[in-house]
Amino acid sequence: MALIVQKYGGTSVADLERMRNVARRVIAYKKKGHRLVIVVSAMAGESDRLINLAHQASEQINERELDVMLATGEQVTSALLSLILHGMGHPAKSYLGHQIKINTDSIFGKARITAVEGSKILRDLDEEKIVVVAGFQGETAEGDITTLGRGGSDTTAVAIAAALKADLCEIYTDVDGVYTTDPNVCEQARKIPRVSYDEMLELASLGAKVLQIRSVEFAKKYGVVVHVRSSFNEREGTIVCEEDTDMEEALVTGVAYDKNQARIEITKVPDRPGIAAAVFDGISRENIAVDMIIQTSSLEGGFANIAFTVAKTDFPKALAVSKKIAKDIEAKEVIAEEDIAMVSMVGVGMRSHSGVASKMFGTLAREGINIKMISTSEIKISCVIDAKYTELAVRSLHDAFVLHKEHR
Repeated sequence: MALIVQKYGGTSVADLERMRNVARRVIAYKKKGHRLVIVVSAMAGESDRLINLAHQASEQINERELDVMLATGEQVTSALLSLILHGMGHPAKSYLGHQIKINTDSIFGKARITAVEGSKILRDLDEEKIVVVAGFQGETAEGDITTLGRGGSDTTAVAIAAALKADLCEIYTDVDGVYTTDPNVCEQARKIPRVSYDEMLELASLGAKVLQIRSVEFAKKYGVVVHVRSSFNEREGTIVCEEDTDMEEALVTGVAYDKNQARIEITKVPDRPGIAAAVFDGISRENIAVDMIIQTSSLEGGFANIAFTVAKTDFPKALAVSKKIAKDIEAKEVIAEEDIAMVSMVGVGMRSHSGVASKMFGTLAREGINIKMISTSEIKISCVIDAKYTELAVRSLHDAFVLHKEHR
């Protein structure tokens, strides 16, 4: 008998029939003797509907009130699934984030979990109930409702699994695992049976939408084994776990891309100590996450250009802040570019193999794709390119590194 946390995404609970399918799967696990905690997202499209409704109500969105409204999506789903399980003869109990005390900080819209209280869940499991938890939400120390950002139900599930010391955390979605790249872009994409936490962290941060990055951070920190699989079939998915020696045999694990990127460049910045800190202190105070940063010195001397990328959702705010900062530090101008994408190669094998960068750059060059920015780490190489070349770049790199074949 195992304690298993299962998370079902929006497409898995899109309507009552799909919820009944989820219930049948949950009951099958229950009949095997497992103790189950089920984390659910809002029904597909519900969060977008609520966001649109909020914008119709007011041009100035209060983030606290938006979180109060968005949390209702998961509240409905958790209650409905519990009702369905009761109707099928299996006692279930639903909980909202504040009821089981999923504690978070106070950054509305993308709050971070600070602690999870598991005593209520464990009590109900001891009474042989199926526990259903509304994902994506938590509560501040002041009692305000918060939401965890897109994909936040993944984080809820892994955080609960960590708090309960669960044997396994299964993330059910509309794809049956992690692939070498997006199958919608490259038909030859191959499902990866096992991927390390570090590789998954990079893939998630670089545009792969299978898991939210903070859920992977939780999993790595607390050693939670995560199984990514589809709720529409019984096939094995992808296990996200500790790195092992076999994983290093593959030079590259996957190709990720992210079109949700915008580039900002501040030109002719005075080249003196403290200027970069001034620029990015101003950005961070607005809770804007910066990804890639490139600083280049001007040939004229005494000046530098600072370029960085941010998510498109943060772009308007980042641009406004950058213009103010540029004025304060007496830089020349701010150049903004939204029509870009980031394409990345990821693999723990890069630590012990050379030549990945040159092969990647050569592949893009042969396709006539210009590289605007480059960033590297031990296990990834990222390039910023024009968005119109994204699919071509992904397919070309996938072919060049022969990722359609199993290397492990």
